[in-house]
Amino acid sequence: MYGLIWRALPGPGWFRALFLLALAAAVVLVCFEWVFPWASQYVPMNDNTVEV
Repeated sequence: MYGLIWRALPGPGWFRALFLLALAAAVVLVCFEWVFPWASQYVPMNDNTVEV
């Protein structure tokens, strides 16, 4: 899969690497801004099962 992405990108190797880093940063940003807050509604992180 990674080879397919690498071959599909245009340009020389340094540009491909730079583009992939920017793409990975964009994916991380989207996850933290929209995906994780949306999913936190459905994951009971603060529900403790052990009483202190």
